[in-house]
Amino acid sequence: MRFTFGTCSRHTALNMYKQTCTNLLELSSAKVTEWLASFDSVITDCDGVLWVYGKAIDGSVDVMNTFKATGKNIYFCTNNSTKTRSELLKKGVELGFNITENGIISTAHATASYLKRRKFNKRVFVIGSEGITQELDAVGIKHTQIGPDPMKASLAEYMSQHLKLENDIGAVVVGFDEHFSFPKMMKAASYLNDPDCLFVATNTDERFPMPNMIVPGSGSFVRAIQTCAEREPLVIGKPNPAICDALIKQNVIDPARTLMIGDRANTDILLGYNCGFQTLLVGSGIHQLSDVEQWRQSKNPEDKKLIPDVYLPKLGDLLPSFANSRSGTIH
Repeated sequence: MRFTFGTCSRHTALNMYKQTCTNLLELSSAKVTEWLASFDSVITDCDGVLWVYGKAIDGSVDVMNTFKATGKNIYFCTNNSTKTRSELLKKGVELGFNITENGIISTAHATASYLKRRKFNKRVFVIGSEGITQELDAVGIKHTQIGPDPMKASLAEYMSQHLKLENDIGAVVVGFDEHFSFPKMMKAASYLNDPDCLFVATNTDERFPMPNMIVPGSGSFVRAIQTCAEREPLVIGKPNPAICDALIKQNVIDPARTLMIGDRANTDILLGYNCGFQTLLVGSGIHQLSDVEQWRQSKNPEDKKLIPDVYLPKLGDLLPSFANSRSGTIH
């Protein structure tokens, strides 16, 4: 059965909950319904919101598919540069999400698109994975090979016998690279010593907490190269609003009536703030209510930008709100 959520004043929910971190579970069903009616488009992060460790988070598939069934535009927006859009599409469909490739915004694809728009015609030195190189291949941009590049000798011997710099590199692109190494950092910084060489970062996510360990994120590699090269990168991914520029400039979405969902405030929620979206933080990933409380107490104005409009422990907690509306149209 197709159902709708009635109508809502253009800015009602946006003004009511702006940066208040209101817990939707504590609102009446009427208020949640009003909030649901305040946006037409949904942009969501993937890891920590929709799935974790390759498995869908309970209720996330039903919520996103219901958003789409009610006529909302849905987009998956990820800073994960290890996958192409087609690979992300395959994963989403296998998990049960009703999504199309045009509904996927990825940093690997966005990076290749950026270079193509610039009519880039040199080679790219890639610190990253196949997600980046395959997207570069798709638009006809040449690049170096990826994979291990270990330190084969002492530094002196490496510089004199093993270090080889190519003369046609016009850009350094840095994403997630499980084979990150001293030689890669040295080569990147050497290429970037040329001010005409572009420095592009897919994203700056610092780390990925896991049970009993911390996995370094792309941001760790980016900052190492940034320090060594003494250059600031162009960051393609969240929270840079450029990743949503096409949707906004082509009037595909109205920022005031767009909801950004995420689990990491300094990328997802900050993207929402930078673009003028409504924001929903879910507690199924990186940041929690305890983090929000610290930002509330902080005197740093930058921390205030990380406070979401609304909050849910997990996205699937919206399901009862949909169920309450299945009897028909709610006004």
